[in-house]
Amino acid sequence: MIIDIIGDIHGYADKLTGLLQQLGYRHNGQHFVPPAGHRALFIGDLIDRGPQQVATLEIVFAMLDADVADAIMGNHEYNALAFATLDPHNTKQYLRSHNEVHVRQHEAFLAELPFGSDGHKYWLQRLYELPLWLETDCACFVHACWDVDSMAILKPLLTEDNRLTPHGLTVTSQENTVPFDALERVLKGVETALPDGIVMIDKEGTKRTRVRVCWWLENLNKRTFHEVARAPLSALAQIPSDVLAENIDFALKTDKPVFVGHYWLTGMPKPLSPQVVCTDYSAAVDSGYLTCYQLDTEQPLPLTPSDFVQYRHDMVDSR
Repeated sequence: MIIDIIGDIHGYADKLTGLLQQLGYRHNGQHFVPPAGHRALFIGDLIDRGPQQVATLEIVFAMLDADVADAIMGNHEYNALAFATLDPHNTKQYLRSHNEVHVRQHEAFLAELPFGSDGHKYWLQRLYELPLWLETDCACFVHACWDVDSMAILKPLLTEDNRLTPHGLTVTSQENTVPFDALERVLKGVETALPDGIVMIDKEGTKRTRVRVCWWLENLNKRTFHEVARAPLSALAQIPSDVLAENIDFALKTDKPVFVGHYWLTGMPKPLSPQVVCTDYSAAVDSGYLTCYQLDTEQPLPLTPSDFVQYRHDMVDSR
């Protein structure tokens, strides 16, 4: 079987339709039907940013309902649930605060599904159906990081098939707790503290003293910040090039290939490492392309650039 692993869509239903058609999927009037021997897998972040939120959800969930696809939860689906859920410890606040940054991140979704409307409630319930990760005999699928130690912490808060529960949402939303940190790793990636005095401004304009790292690299704690940090050049320029990132507590504990989204990559797609592939190539901006990796379950390794497919809406030849 070929698993078509599709990256972060972020409400761009036209790009999703174009990619599915390019891959040979055909619509039967109810849902997209894969070519023989294929199955789709959506790596999370279906929502936010783009102009076709509901259309995207309808395409994906119609395929899930027809059992021709799988999907996992991204941090934006998690955030949507937390944004809409009152904190039982303080019922005047939501689990995800309604500050200016969070409202801006979520405005495209709420523009189509007004807060508290029937449509809003319906799609939130459906988002609970998305597991936080999937593992098959041949591969692992998670939105940001395959961290089995964090997964073990989260397991008691999930259903048997790794779906979030309302209780799990509440527990993992409490900052400065072990479950919160575990959820952050699985859905947002591994972070480490920047050297004292260094502040990074992220793409949302938020000041940060911690930085995401390329957890898929070997010997993380023997590498410099310049080698491992996923940070703007303006932030890295403040760090001497020989400063080591010495306190990263992470090890990849599987021999299977791992597939993620989340990381807003650019350029021609290629594996991040011999074991890890990211299918997020910034489809949520005009210059980015919705991207798929076609995994042959009979021969999952080696991972190769030739197994990527991109829907390049501005070009004739997309492969």
